[in-house]
Amino acid sequence: MSELTLEDVAKQAGVSRSTVSRVINDHPNVRADVRKRVQKVIENTGYHPNAAARTLASARSWMMGLVLPRSVSSFFTDPYFPRLTQGIAQACNQYNYVLSLFLVSTKDDEEKIFPRVSRKGLLDGIIVQSGQVGDQLIERLVNSNIPLVIAGRPSHTEDVSYIDVDNVNAAYIAVSHLIRLGYKRIATITGINNSTVTIDRKEGYLKALTERDRIVDPSLIVEGDFTEASGYYAMRQLLPSKPDAVFAASDSMAIGAMRAIREADLCIPDDIALVGFDDLPLAPLPDPQLTTVRQPVYQFGFQAVEILIDLIENGLKPARRIIMDTELVIRDSCGASRRK
Repeated sequence: MSELTLEDVAKQAGVSRSTVSRVINDHPNVRADVRKRVQKVIENTGYHPNAAARTLASARSWMMGLVLPRSVSSFFTDPYFPRLTQGIAQACNQYNYVLSLFLVSTKDDEEKIFPRVSRKGLLDGIIVQSGQVGDQLIERLVNSNIPLVIAGRPSHTEDVSYIDVDNVNAAYIAVSHLIRLGYKRIATITGINNSTVTIDRKEGYLKALTERDRIVDPSLIVEGDFTEASGYYAMRQLLPSKPDAVFAASDSMAIGAMRAIREADLCIPDDIALVGFDDLPLAPLPDPQLTTVRQPVYQFGFQAVEILIDLIENGLKPARRIIMDTELVIRDSCGASRRK
């Protein structure tokens, strides 16, 4: 008979793996009835937690690292990262961890920061925002055997724990919505070409077009870098190709695209419809309000902490993978209300 796992206990108790972990480690944030139910399953099955993992968990610093591939300036100007950090910080507060933030924008930053974050005993675990394909910092951290969760799909997923949304399907749904509304020349403003987020959202864009026998026009695909400024310049580059709709891979780029469209004396959505991605607080602010893909950025950060605590308390294997849901939020910028 195979050895009972934490997942087996969770399934029998009808709770999540992280809840079982909190019960085993006597964490206070568990309802009394849930704690009793989990303890009963443990008693009935004779489950014993992994001894090596329990030893590691007992020698904690109660500090957690967050590593972001961003400069200080872009961290504060891109609304995605403060929202993600807010969710992570709230979870750290709830689970009694101290959060340490590391911003890595250059190779020199990586060389300075890696010895600090990987030093034994300094951090109990690390959350890293996925960056570019072949990210060497992520590979080095994986090889250091420190508990690690990647926020976003890494380029190599073998034996790596990560949390993400289904970016391919989310972009596919957004572009399919524009196609159903009757738009013919649908452009996209992508992120940086060598990031997994860009690769997946572009794949969803292409999938929606090809499944409906639309010709893929390279002049309607322009690269940005997820910033508002890049969305503005990408839109100016797109205008000569006369798109009638644009899917921007971030809300910030969509806001920049709006500015370029208005400067060209064109109207949204009458001349060019627009869909973004993220549903950050800025999305409902412009006129017209931005249709966008809502991803749960705050919850994304919060749950990344819970996964990391699970790794710290119960061992690194098997790798944990969580894919969260998205939702297309239809507002005025796509023109849906005018095409009914």
